[in-house]
Amino acid sequence: MSSSNNGGDRLGAVERFLMALAMGALCLLTMANVLVRYFTDISFAFTEEISVVLLVVMTLVGASHAFASRHHIAIGWFVQQVPRLRPAAARLATLSSLLMFGLLAWYGTRMAWDDCRFEVTSPSLGVPQWWYTVWLPLLSALIVVRLLGVLRKPNP
Repeated sequence: MSSSNNGGDRLGAVERFLMALAMGALCLLTMANVLVRYFTDISFAFTEEISVVLLVVMTLVGASHAFASRHHIAIGWFVQQVPRLRPAAARLATLSSLLMFGLLAWYGTRMAWDDCRFEVTSPSLGVPQWWYTVWLPLLSALIVVRLLGVLRKPNP
């Protein structure tokens, strides 16, 4: 990964920090649940809610970082057969991802708003459900911003 002194690198550092923080919290939460279950035969059922949110955050922040650093998963066999198609295929893939995450941000916002408006609470902890669902549109919007940045840069 190349490094330069621009805002993208700072955002990339924040993304890497958030991924590590989410992974660390997930590991600690899971380890605590395993230890408590092993020694007491009691399970922390509420940990599933938090674990799912941490996985979603980690996945979406990781996707944002992967798009920005161009390390996302790509099926390149077809494009490698005809090298002149690479720029158009890369642009089409980026535009498709932009559309998908834009829709995810839009509908995720509506879902989080409905959770807030109808005062939906989470099943285990009973906290407002929007505390969990708000991360989907926020992080999808982050991915949209990162994809717009990818569209502005020339293909490598």
